[in-house]
Amino acid sequence: MSPTPISAPFAIRARVVTPLAAGGTLDLADGLISVDASGRITAVAPFQGGSTGPAVAAEAVTAGAAVTAAVDLRPWVVMPGMVDLHAHLPQVPNAGLGYALPLLEWLDRLTFPTERSWADPAVAVRLAPAIFRAFAAAGTTTVVAYGVVYEAAMDAAFSAAEAHGIRAILGKVMMDRLTYDPTIEPASILERTLRESRDLAERWHGGAAGRLGYAVTPRFAVSCSEELLRESAALARDLGCWWQTHVAEDRQEIAEVARLFPDARDYVDVYDRAGGLGPRSILAHAIHLSSHEESRLAESGTRIAHCPTSNLFIGAGIMPLASRLAAGIGVGLGSDVSGGAELSLFGVMRAGAYAQQARRALIEGEAGDASDAPRPLGPLDWLRLGTLDGARALGLDGSIGSIEVGKEADLIAVDPGQTAPLGPELDRDGLLDDTSALIGRLIFRADPSMVRAAWVRGRLLEGPA
Repeated sequence: MSPTPISAPFAIRARVVTPLAAGGTLDLADGLISVDASGRITAVAPFQGGSTGPAVAAEAVTAGAAVTAAVDLRPWVVMPGMVDLHAHLPQVPNAGLGYALPLLEWLDRLTFPTERSWADPAVAVRLAPAIFRAFAAAGTTTVVAYGVVYEAAMDAAFSAAEAHGIRAILGKVMMDRLTYDPTIEPASILERTLRESRDLAERWHGGAAGRLGYAVTPRFAVSCSEELLRESAALARDLGCWWQTHVAEDRQEIAEVARLFPDARDYVDVYDRAGGLGPRSILAHAIHLSSHEESRLAESGTRIAHCPTSNLFIGAGIMPLASRLAAGIGVGLGSDVSGGAELSLFGVMRAGAYAQQARRALIEGEAGDASDAPRPLGPLDWLRLGTLDGARALGLDGSIGSIEVGKEADLIAVDPGQTAPLGPELDRDGLLDDTSALIGRLIFRADPSMVRAAWVRGRLLEGPA
């Protein structure tokens, strides 16, 4: 196998599997991807050359650069990088801790103390680079993440993302009703969090030639006043940023929101009244929604980050995914570490598939048959949710989410041999020729070492083995 390309321009030969913007999935058993010097894909085609040359002319790789041979990565599979719509940077060290704790107790016992440690920005300086390497090692090339309430720590996190090369949309957590930092004067907390969020967004939104973005981040309605929700939504609109928060994750949380916002019709209405809904808004979880709430999210174009690993780990419930999709809501996937116990979106897909199958079985048991139960998503559907649909939720599907000419080369190379039950040398010939079978194996037998390379804009990311 040839050495993995470090930076564009390059051409790589491998099996290529990607969802397509027009629908369907492309599977090239022996394919070629050409990337120009700017990190854009210039060709995706069957490999037709001999062992010394790519299938397309060198000038298709990059103008003025002499590319004489494709880097042969077979038997690896090259796919679009994963798009993680919901994670928590400081919680990554906690992954796997707190199983089955109720959400609000989980926050108090594990999460808030961990986030409080980032009051010292040296903690962020030390941990953030390793966190981004860990995301890349899991196959994630785009991550949307909450940070902490501390401006200096978020500066350090953005600096680490800039240096690493990952595509990152981050936000300073905003909390004024309930906060884990007792040193902030309550009378000034609203003004301070708005000012610091604006300062961070003005420094980092659109940074690294658009590779970095800012998401205004009120934690959730339980920890935010009506004024903070309203002012944060206005700030996101003013700066052209994203707006992210949580909704309807846990029934205890929903009851507390109803108590705190008695004039609101429901949980979604709290955010609607604040002006927080819209195509640039990402709400995590959305498990327990009324038909009115579901309709309002669809009407407003608000996006959902579906986090099945986290939902099962904490015991919050199973989101009726088919209903959300049928309503026309844009849905992508989120790891929600450390509510979710793993960074890999392949693992998130597995948990989601199992959860939806269990939900279907419950419907069948209650109704006596499954004729009215939604069709379970297949492996290729889950792949689309973790890549192109995540990019669409961010409005970035014109640039990333699939391997197509003109898009930026956010790619991963995966070794399917790492998932073989008896080892690749004993795997049955032809078993994984079928596209769905291949992706199913990568989902249902995902191995931490199977991601062998990850690129953003054609730049190799540190992290994968």
